[in-house]
Amino acid sequence: MPALKPRMDGLMFSRRGFMAAVAGAAVLPGMPAEAEAQILRIGMTAADLPTTHGIPNNGGEGFRFLGYPAYDSVINWNFTHTEKLADITPGLFTAWRADETTSLRWICEVRQGVKFHDGSEFNAEAVIWNLRRIYDDKSPQYDASAAPIVRATVSMVDKFEKSDDKTIVITTQYPFSFLPYLLTRVLIASPTQWEKVGKTWAEFAKQPAGTGPFKITKVVLGQYAEMSRNDEYWDKARIPKLDKMVVYPLPEATTRVAALRSGQVDWIEVPPPDAIPSLKQAGLQISLWPYPHTYPYALSCLDNSPFKDVRVRQAINYAVDREGMCKMLNGIAKPAMGLYPPDSPYFGNPKNRYTYHPERAKALLKEAGYGPGKPVKAKIMISTSGSGQMVPIPMNEFMQQNFKDVGMDIDFDVVEWGTMLVAVRNSPTAPQSHGDNGINISLSFTDPSSMFRYYAIDSFSPTNYNWGHWSNQACTDLLRKAQATFNPAEQLKLLTQAHEMVVDEAPWLFIVHDLNPRAMSEKVQGFRPAQSWYQDFTQISMA
Repeated sequence: MPALKPRMDGLMFSRRGFMAAVAGAAVLPGMPAEAEAQILRIGMTAADLPTTHGIPNNGGEGFRFLGYPAYDSVINWNFTHTEKLADITPGLFTAWRADETTSLRWICEVRQGVKFHDGSEFNAEAVIWNLRRIYDDKSPQYDASAAPIVRATVSMVDKFEKSDDKTIVITTQYPFSFLPYLLTRVLIASPTQWEKVGKTWAEFAKQPAGTGPFKITKVVLGQYAEMSRNDEYWDKARIPKLDKMVVYPLPEATTRVAALRSGQVDWIEVPPPDAIPSLKQAGLQISLWPYPHTYPYALSCLDNSPFKDVRVRQAINYAVDREGMCKMLNGIAKPAMGLYPPDSPYFGNPKNRYTYHPERAKALLKEAGYGPGKPVKAKIMISTSGSGQMVPIPMNEFMQQNFKDVGMDIDFDVVEWGTMLVAVRNSPTAPQSHGDNGINISLSFTDPSSMFRYYAIDSFSPTNYNWGHWSNQACTDLLRKAQATFNPAEQLKLLTQAHEMVVDEAPWLFIVHDLNPRAMSEKVQGFRPAQSWYQDFTQISMA
């Protein structure tokens, strides 16, 4: 099997910057000795430093490390109940409700007495200013490069206004009962600081100011960002115990492990599976905990794609040895049979249960007109690393052999993570998608509207995340009804029916659910992993 090679150059930039910075040093540059301060140093999987200006790139990892620690959203995530999926809690909005006269309008109460890190006052005007950054391309602060990161998820917002100094009114394009969950994506940056640094987001990113429990105090582009405790944080229970937290982009798994073993970092995301036993033996902590993660191929269902045929989509799902893959991964994942795991109340009772069944895969391909002399040929975009991507190269090499065994000739378009994030926000026919027939991108089910974003006709990319343009009117109707009702029991019924349809129609290849692996020094204390793509760093201390 030929080795997979990236098509992008420069993937080693962050690693070189990191290794050059720490070569010959007992501690990281510019940092006091560990005994002098409570400092947590983290190695991320990102190939570059996520943007620090309040709309992080690099997917969930960007929001995890340089989003929620430094910025509040209008509605925050509640990380305290680790036995279940993280839910929402008041942030810079203290309360919200749908208007009794029309479900399109949401009345949101603005928190009072909060200050930005630059000392300026947070108020309702700041909320409107930040919303215009995302939705108003005529405003001076409109952020053309970053706004789509939020708008691709929170696509249903129609308009917004300040009703009074304590109230914001948000109007949606259609009834959308799940809006509060999606408003967690709207982080609030300081308008005053943006003005001060010259009215550009590039300059703001060098000296950012939010309202979060940590302040971003130093940014070295491509190398690291340093955050310090915000002693004036409005939620006194979440004032950090740490003095500082420093995050480094380290896309190579072996580099992350070496940095952890040598004491250059205290925490790494996604240790390579084969290193986990020796890390445990060395006394390092391994954290595994379920979270709302699915690792699929989003398949193009356009006329020029072999995956337009549902039989081919079902066949690729029966072709993968998920149990074998999970063994290869040393138990850091569990098999996926749908967007949701089988124990989810949303899973339902689909007709298809995608276990490893190569003979069934071959039979479906034969029905679709394929066979030994006519294999299915397709190209899938995969990444070298990235948030939630686990270890994509060996995982795809494993599946490539599975595909070959049933008569599928699957090739790979290997790209850097940032390239994939741009592709999935564009149409499968757009240049950014490289003409590929699928994208191997980790995605979440953090809230009940997730299926609408991924599978509804309304959500065809670039509007939202139905990248493959799977078109199923019956499923879309169910999802529209689910988001229009405010009755939880009715929502569950409709979403379960929609998920059964998604599993049977297979717009994705469902591969595995990640268990959020990370490795830490024994000095890291107080971490309680949330069932979320994001985590609470405020309760962590260093022994």
